[in-house]
Amino acid sequence: MDRDLLIKARGIGVNFEGRQILSHIDLEIFQGQLVTLIGPNGAGKTTLVKVVLGLLTPDEGQMERAQGLKIGYMPQKLFVEPTLPLTVERFLKLASPSALDVGTLLEEVRISHLLKQQVSRLSGGEMQRVLLARALSRKPHLLVLDEPAQGVDVNGQIELYELINIIRADHNCGVLMVSHDLHLVMAGTDEVICLNQHICCHGKPEHVSTDPAYLALFGRREAETLAVYTHHHNHSHDIKGAIIGEACCDHHADKGTHNHG
Repeated sequence: MDRDLLIKARGIGVNFEGRQILSHIDLEIFQGQLVTLIGPNGAGKTTLVKVVLGLLTPDEGQMERAQGLKIGYMPQKLFVEPTLPLTVERFLKLASPSALDVGTLLEEVRISHLLKQQVSRLSGGEMQRVLLARALSRKPHLLVLDEPAQGVDVNGQIELYELINIIRADHNCGVLMVSHDLHLVMAGTDEVICLNQHICCHGKPEHVSTDPAYLALFGRREAETLAVYTHHHNHSHDIKGAIIGEACCDHHADKGTHNHG
């Protein structure tokens, strides 16, 4: 494998009780690269994440990981018993006792003031940042973020996506970010992969917006909206951003962005 290649999947297929969940999935994630995975319910996003994390062995294909690869995983949400007396500091120390200083972790995700706060009293956005700090505690080469903006308002989503991009740059780590119904493609996304059991279209946000399959599904107005947001973010931030629709491109994608494995 290329020394900067963290994950390499070829022809991944997963079957469950006679049903094809994933078919002919090719995926590469490099050091410092941010890949955003989108798709509708039942598209196989969670299954692919499990394969990447090594929690599920595919029925077909091969998955290679860089030697010594460390992965930090951020789930959509984590239930903590409300009556359990547990501070943010204690929660992070339980997750990784040998982690770097908890205060440093919280400072990096910009919630250092919550060190002694009870986990049960955190807002949705605060809890997502604690979970991000937890993922960072392993000093990962690859961050896998499953709907990191779940339960966060629009302004909070923008801030969180920009924070993730800063972390990616500071740590030079790869990022695989999963979205259920993506409205705001994270600023700086290197590649968007649209999944619906197979990879139906992929590319940079601005390229996906001009894909024939995207135009057929969302209409030219949606594509123009995406282009406007991409242009806007290029001038208002140091990092790029875009808006993209919720649905998944189907298998009639243009050959340039179509992947049957």
